[in-house]
Parts: sequence; C-alpha cells; structure tokens
Amino acid sequence: MTLKKIGVLTGGGDCAGLNSAIKWVTKTAIDPNLAAHRGQAVEVLGLREGWKGLVEVCPDEPESMAKWTTPLDELVVRTWDRQGGTVLGSSRTNPFSPSINKGQKCLENIRDLGLDALVAIGGEDTLSVAHKLYNLGQKVVGIPKTIDRDLSATDYTLGYDTALNVIVEEVDRLRTTAGSHNRLFVVEVMGRHAGWLALEGGQAAGAHVILIPEHDFEVEKVAQLLEKRRLAGVRYDIVVVSEGAKIKGQEEVYLSDKTDSFGHKVLGGIGENLAKQLEQLTGQETRHVCLSHIQRGGQPSARDRLMGRYFGIAAVDLILEEEFGRMVALKDGRITSVSLKKAIERLFVVEVDKFYDPTRYNGLRSSLIPRSRALG
Repeated sequence: MTLKKIGVLTGGGDCAGLNSAIKWVTKTAIDPNLAAHRGQAVEVLGLREGWKGLVEVCPDEPESMAKWTTPLDELVVRTWDRQGGTVLGSSRTNPFSPSINKGQKCLENIRDLGLDALVAIGGEDTLSVAHKLYNLGQKVVGIPKTIDRDLSATDYTLGYDTALNVIVEEVDRLRTTAGSHNRLFVVEVMGRHAGWLALEGGQAAGAHVILIPEHDFEVEKVAQLLEKRRLAGVRYDIVVVSEGAKIKGQEEVYLSDKTDSFGHKVLGGIGENLAKQLEQLTGQETRHVCLSHIQRGGQPSARDRLMGRYFGIAAVDLILEEEFGRMVALKDGRITSVSLKKAIERLFVVEVDKFYDPTRYNGLRSSLIPRSRALG
C-alpha cells in the first residue's frame, strides 16, 4: 500500500488521554527514522468535531478546510498529551443516522481529502460508524475511548483512570462537609450500562453504599444499611450511584426525552431522586451531588497519557501492516488488536456474581474463594 496521508478524529464525549493518542499517531506516522525505513513520509490530517467534520468539510474550499481540518506535525502536537479533552474537538454526530444520512458523503470526503487511512478514536458509537465505513471499503482503524470502560474487547479504554481519580478526589472533598454537618451525601457518577466507575470509584473512596446499573436496588434496603451504620456511631455516610442505576421495578431516570443521533437519551437525576427518598426514610439531612462532566475534565493521569501513547503507536502499526477494520486493545497486559465488529458487539459490564455483593450494595469482599462461601 502506498501510504501518504492519515486522517485522525475523536468522536463522542471528551475525556483525558485523547490528545495523547492523537500526538502519538502523529509522531509515529511522521517519524523521520521510520519514514526512512518505509521509504516514504506520511502526512497526518486532524479532522475537527469528529464525524461532523468529515460530513461538513468541503475539500475544494479553503475556508471549509480551515474550519474542519488541521494539518498535524510534531511541533503542533508537541504538548498535547498534557491536556485533557480533545484539541480537535468532538461531537455525537452519526453520519448513518436516518436524519443525517451522510455515510456516502463521508466516503467521498475521505477520498477527496486524499486520505489513505483513517484513525477513529472513540467508544461504542464512534467505532460503530468506523465499522460501517470499513464494510463500505474504507481503510480505518480504531482506538478505544470511554470513561465508562464498557468495551468488552479491551481491558482498558482511554479516560477511565483519570475519571476514576476525579471521583475519589471529589468524594474526599465531600467528606469534609458531610462530617462537619452530620450529613448523608449521594454522589451520582457516570455509567449508562456499566457500573465500573461507581463500583471502583466508590470502593477507592470508601463509600458505604454503591449502586450500579447491573443490579436494581431497593431504597428501603439502602436506608436500612445506612441506619445500621448511624446506630453504630458513624456521623455521616457516602452513597455512590451510577447514572444508569435503577430502583427495583422502575426505569432509568432521564434529564429529558430528547435523543442524540445514536438514539441515546441523556441520563441524570437518580442521585437527586434517591437523596430525597433517603432523607424521608432516615430522617438524616441528605444532599446530592452530580459529578457529571467534571469526571471528563482535567489533566490526564499518568496512565491515560501512557495508554494514549501505546494506543496511538499501535494504531499506526495496524495501518502499516494493512490490518484495517480493527481496534487496538489492551489484553492480558499487552497491546494487541481486535476486529471492530468484535469491539462493538458486546458491552463490558460488571458481573455481579464476580464483583458485587447485593446484600451489602458494595463490592464483593472476596477475591480468592467462591462467592457462595464468601457470603456464608
């Protein structure tokens, strides 16, 4: 394959580690030593606002090119890995949505931009678009990104570690107020279908109750667990709840009925709902905090910077080896790749039998013995 130009974009919600991945896709593609070995130099073109940029750009119009694309080189991306979010910008645009129907337009623009290959950095939705483009003949590879860490084909997704650290830091701060005023705090974190952020963030922060989407909960039981602690002399408590967690017999709580181009409604409000009910049941002053987009922001952790580097380099390796239609992944401690089809076919959710204790509404207190014996 004659490789002259690579395109790179970030789709879906922003998170830490994206800029590191873009940086290392760029540095690896244009590396002069590697170029000498390949016998050719490679350009990298950044596509702004995710799939939206690829839909909207007019390759023959300079103003449009300046708005929707940016040439990337080592000097441009030199410090990007230190920054959170995505310098290229992102969107939740789905070119294949019936309301947009611009899948073919994406293919035409890729051709007219002179892109020999495309790197798509994102989660399930972004990678599903990449997979459809691949099935239509586009040379594309993916890099996994989602703070929910809900892609089953990889042991890590960009943004997760930084988001986890934010949860722990914010809960630690809430303890000051909770302890000073003898309050109960309900902290709502992200997690539509997968409760990893709530479970591992809650465990790391020492939350007494953790509620996840994979196991519906009873408010009365939560109140009983908290009341037992209060009778034991504990002045305050922290409850961590995933945005997708459900009260038994009820549906998820949404901020509105509006949906994005991938068909998702915006979750939010379970924390406030639960806090009101717990205050009535326990009589303890209760407050709720929704961390929301705070979890996405801030400087990336060391792990996200490193994984962005490893994934970015691996993405270029896939392109050079002409292994398209694949996503780079971390499996069993080593960088590898899986097909995009496999990457998006099943979500990685918390297996209650392995990691969660429904009697405590918290992490399972056993790692080496069977669950049945651990629960007595």
